[in-house]
Amino acid sequence: MEATQSQSRREFLKVAGAGACALCAAGVLARAAAAQDDEPQPQVAMRDAMWFDALPDKAVRCTLCPRECVVADLERGYCGVRENHGGAYKTLVYGNLCSLNTDPIEKKPLFHYLPGTAALSVATAGCNMECRFCQNWEISQFRPEQVKSRIVAPAALAGAARERQVPTLAYTYSEPVVFYEYMHDAAAAARAQGVGSVMISNGYIREPALRKLCEQLTAVKVDLKAFTEKFYREVCAAELAPVLKTLEVLADVGIHTEVVVLIIPTLNDAVDETRDMARWLLKTMGPDVPVHFSRFHPIYRIKNLPPTPLATLERARKEAMDAGLRYVYIGNVPFHEGEHTYCPSCKKVVIQRVGYRIDSSGLKDGKCAACSTPIPGVWTQQQALAQRARRGSGG
Repeated sequence: MEATQSQSRREFLKVAGAGACALCAAGVLARAAAAQDDEPQPQVAMRDAMWFDALPDKAVRCTLCPRECVVADLERGYCGVRENHGGAYKTLVYGNLCSLNTDPIEKKPLFHYLPGTAALSVATAGCNMECRFCQNWEISQFRPEQVKSRIVAPAALAGAARERQVPTLAYTYSEPVVFYEYMHDAAAAARAQGVGSVMISNGYIREPALRKLCEQLTAVKVDLKAFTEKFYREVCAAELAPVLKTLEVLADVGIHTEVVVLIIPTLNDAVDETRDMARWLLKTMGPDVPVHFSRFHPIYRIKNLPPTPLATLERARKEAMDAGLRYVYIGNVPFHEGEHTYCPSCKKVVIQRVGYRIDSSGLKDGKCAACSTPIPGVWTQQQALAQRARRGSGG
C-alpha cells in the first residue's frame, strides 16, 4: 500500500492539516470546516455497520472480514473502529477522513488504469492487520479518536472529485475494508457523478461483502504480502488463505485488479516462493494481471533489515515472467526499465514511466500503437464506469 506523505506522527498531523487546508481552498472541505472547528480534531463518526450477526447477551459477530470478531456490548473489534452498542454494531469512521490528498494513479500503484491521471485519495484510522512493515502505521494502528480528522459526506467527496476534474476516488493509505460503509456509499455517489472508485487494500475481507462492494468499484489493488501462512501469521498477524480467496473472487467478478508484492529480504524473497506465487496468479487470474514487485525500505517495526537489493527484484520479475505473466513491474526503483509497460507481441514500450511522468503515446485505443496487439486494462473513463461486477459462481 502506498505511503502517505508522513514518516513521524508529528509530521503526519502537520501534513494532514496542510492537506485539509489545501482541499478547503479547492472547496472540498469548505462545508465540513464551516460546521466544525478550523483545525481538524480527533473524533468519531458513528453509523450503523452493514456486516454483523446478532448474538445472545447483546453480543455481535462481525462478518466483514475473516477475523469474524465476537464483540461484547460496549467493546470494539480488532480493527478498533467498530463498536457494539447494546447489540447494534456501529462503525466509528463513517466519513471520518484523516488523510485527503490528490495523487497520481501510478502511486497506488495502478499501471493499467487511466495512466497519467490523478486520484483523490482518502483514508480513516484503523486496519484489520498489523503488518510490522506498515508505511502508514500512524493512522492504521490508531483509533479514530487518536487521529485528527474531518467529517466529509460521500456525495461531497464525489462532488469534489468531479469539480476538480479528478476521474477517480481512491480508498487507500490505511485499510479501506475497515471503513467499508463509507467506501461503499462514496463509490455509489461517485458513479452517479461520473467518477470511478478504486480500493487499495490488503484483501482481508469476506466474500459477500467484497461482492457487494465490487458492484460500485471500478478497480482494486491487492497487497499480497507473501505466499506463506508463516509470513502472514508472524509478520502481519493474519492469514494468507482469505487473501487468496479475495483474489479468486475478484477474478470471478471480472473487476480490473492489480497485485503488489513488497519483497522483504530474508522474509518473503525466496525464489521458490516467488515461483509458486507467480504460478498461482497465472492459474487464478490469468496471464494479463499486472503484478508489481516493490522494494522494501526499513520502517516501523522492521528496521533491522536492509532495503531490497535490486537484483532480488529483477530475479522476482524474471521468475514471474518465465511463469507466464505478461505484465510484471518493479516498484520503488525510479528510472528502472521494469516500470514500463511493454507489448507482449512486438516488445515495444507501450507506456513509459519516469517517476510519475507518463508517456502513453505507444498505446492507441487500448492497443499497441506499433502492432495493434490489445493491451488489457482500463484506458478511458467510459470504460471504467462501464465495468460492473459479474454475479459469478459465488454471487
